[in-house]
Amino acid sequence: MVNESLEMIAFQIISNVGTAKSLVMEALYAAKDGDFALAEEKLDESKQYFVEGHKVHASLIQKEAAGDKTEFSLLFMHAEDQLMSTETITELVKEMIEMYKRFGK
Repeated sequence: MVNESLEMIAFQIISNVGTAKSLVMEALYAAKDGDFALAEEKLDESKQYFVEGHKVHASLIQKEAAGDKTEFSLLFMHAEDQLMSTETITELVKEMIEMYKRFGK
């Protein structure tokens, strides 16, 4: 990652967490249809993508903590926003799936 530009790193985050967010929404739609097994599969798959995006982000934080400052970028700020919103949406969708399980359609 040393030779990668901040732009490419931002795109790695955006790509991974964007895929995670899409899978989380697919999980919600599956639960809405009563297919809780598929919903769980989609949540598990989304977690893998989220973790990859988070690893890339965490490596930048570690790099900056070691004294190698990260240049400000609107694109990187967007990547962080996508990371945070995906995390929030995931937690909300998990709760919504539990409500579908409890109360049905």
